Amino acid sequence: MELPAPARIRELLQKHGIVLRKSLGQNFLMDGNIVRKMVAQSNLLPTDAVVEVGPGAGILTAALAATCRHVVAVELDRRLLPLLEEVLGDRKNVTLVHGDALKVDFDALVAEAAGPAPYKVVANLPYYITTPLLMRLLAGGFQVTDMVVMVQKEVAARLVAAPGSKEYGPLTVAVQYYSRPRVLFRVPRTVFFPPPEVDSCVVRLVRRREPPVDVGDEKLFFALVRGAFGRRRKTLANALAGAGIFPDWGRGEWEVLLKECGLDPRRRGETLSLEEFASLARACGGYLAKGGQGGRGEVSALH
Repeated sequence: MELPAPARIRELLQKHGIVLRKSLGQNFLMDGNIVRKMVAQSNLLPTDAVVEVGPGAGILTAALAATCRHVVAVELDRRLLPLLEEVLGDRKNVTLVHGDALKVDFDALVAEAAGPAPYKVVANLPYYITTPLLMRLLAGGFQVTDMVVMVQKEVAARLVAAPGSKEYGPLTVAVQYYSRPRVLFRVPRTVFFPPPEVDSCVVRLVRRREPPVDVGDEKLFFALVRGAFGRRRKTLANALAGAGIFPDWGRGEWEVLLKECGLDPRRRGETLSLEEFASLARACGGYLAKGGQGGRGEVSALH
C-alpha cells in the first residue's frame, strides 16, 4: 500500500496556498505506519463501504480505498478538495463530498455512491466536533455497524470509563448504551502536522443491535443522566431535585423514589452504573404511567 509521503503533502499545501486552520481541528495525520495500523485494526472487508469524516490530506483515504469497496469522504473545508483530488488521483472507489458532518445524511451519501447497505466509519475525527459527531452517528438512526476513529486521549478515556472514575460522565453512559467501546492503541502528537497539544487514541465502537439495558423512555433516561451529572459534587437526590425533570419535586420526593430503586440518595451520580440509571428511568416511567402528579417537565435527550 503506497501512501502519499509527508513531504508531498506539505508541497501540495504550499502549491494550493492552504494554511491549516486550528478552528477546524486541522491536524493532519502524516505517519504511514499509524495509518496502516489503523486500517488493519478496522477489520475491513473488500466488500465494505466506509465513511471517512475529515479526510484532510487524504493519506487515510488512500489506504482505505486500497482496502475496501468504496470510501465516502466528507470534508468541510472546500479549499482541500483540489488537494485531495490530486492526492487520490483517478481512484474510482472514492467519493469526495463537500459537507458538514454534523448535518449531512450519511445513509443517503453512501447509498448514492455505493448502494444502500450498512457501512463502517473510519476517521481521524476533528477534535472540535468529536462528541457531537459520535452521538449523531450512534443515536441518529444511521446504518453504521461500527466505527474505528482517532480521538483525543482524554476523550478515549471517557468512552471506556467505569462508574466512579473521574472520566465517567454522560458521554460514557451514552456511548456504552449504544455501543461496545474499546481503545485499540495510542497515537503520539508528533505524527501530526501541525502537532496538536495532546496525544490521541484510536478507539473501536461496535454498534449494539439492542441496548444492553431496558430504560423504558430513552428521553427520560438521558434527562436523568444529565441531571445526575449536572451537579457532580452534590448527592444524587439533590442533583436530581435541581435538574427540573419533575419541576415540583424536591429532595424528599427523589429520596423516596431512589430508595424504591434500591439506590442510596446520598450517592453521587458518577457512581451509578448503566443498569442503575436504567432502573431509575424505569421507576420514573412507571410513576408517570400511574398518573403521578410530579409533572414531566422539559425532558430532553442527551443527544
